[in-house]
Amino acid sequence: MSPPAILVAILGLVGLWLPLVQFKPNRIAAGDSLTLAAALEAGWPVALGLAAVLILGCLRYWSPRLRIVAAALGIAVLVLSLGAAASQLVGPDNKLARVSPASGFWLMLLAFSLMWADGVTRMRPSLRASWLMLAGALAQVAALLLSGQLADVSVMRELAARQDTFAHEARAHLILAFGSLGLALLAGLPLGIAIYQAPRWRGPVLAVLNVLQTIPSLALFGIMIPILGWIAATLPGAGRLGVSGIGMFPALVALFLYSLLPVVSNTLSGLAGVPATARDAAAGLGMTRAQMMFQILLPLGLPALLAAVRIVLVQNIGLTVIAGLIGGGGFGTFVFQGLNQTAMDLVLLGALPTIALALVSGIVMGLLVDQSRATRGQA
Repeated sequence: MSPPAILVAILGLVGLWLPLVQFKPNRIAAGDSLTLAAALEAGWPVALGLAAVLILGCLRYWSPRLRIVAAALGIAVLVLSLGAAASQLVGPDNKLARVSPASGFWLMLLAFSLMWADGVTRMRPSLRASWLMLAGALAQVAALLLSGQLADVSVMRELAARQDTFAHEARAHLILAFGSLGLALLAGLPLGIAIYQAPRWRGPVLAVLNVLQTIPSLALFGIMIPILGWIAATLPGAGRLGVSGIGMFPALVALFLYSLLPVVSNTLSGLAGVPATARDAAAGLGMTRAQMMFQILLPLGLPALLAAVRIVLVQNIGLTVIAGLIGGGGFGTFVFQGLNQTAMDLVLLGALPTIALALVSGIVMGLLVDQSRATRGQA
């Protein structure tokens, strides 16, 4: 038997024993916890089927492809069971009751996700196969969400009540995360190139960026409020340009400052990691410093740069949640509203898309890094 598969089976079986859902008469009242067998009319057959998949997954003769398929089916059945349980417990006319996923659901979801990841690791798919599996996973998630089977789950009810607000905050989250990344690339790439060509400046520049990186995120967001507020009140025209102590601008500045160190350091390491033979060959061909930089060093250092983009993007997607505290918008708005109202379904409305966005972005950028390395190896 495979030790990872045994761990997956234990996690999943414990999840089957724990409550699948929590039924509450309204969004903030205490509720009752129900297992899969108790929450669903066909709960026992579904539970036995999921248990069989988890146990059979421990067998060594299961191929990686079979593990991936079984995990995908297990996740689909689990999520559909959640939606069916919510529909049965709430009923069509009850608009106040809420059915939330409980600890058992999350533990089983973790178990099947680990089974999927274990199958992918063992399969060692090609880049093309990896892209296809990612597209398939996203298609499965989209199909589940668009099917309407989850409409009675509490977080989906919160989404239905806040569709316009959710779309607005989603745009704000994307603007903050990707906008700060774009600004960091515009400033960090030239700075990384500059300190590569002037080694005496590497220590001071990296020291300053390291200090910025060590400031706690909440503290940095707080520091931006009085500084930018003073600038907006003192400099003529600053307010008209969007400079303010609260809102999106200070959040964008703080995220930009956090993004500089990974971009600058990875640009430097990517340029420094280019083989000396490539630099010597370029010099032998009579290339100028600019030609060598843009035709040799930067293309060969692209994997390190893409790795920096991956780090910054995933980091900023998570940190943007804090922007909700200073009126910057984003999914953090729902998280802090839910915490203030003791409404965990509202917290999930902000947390789940943040996690999904960070996860997908990390996987996509990781595949792009692998693609650039493969292209570099072929070159």
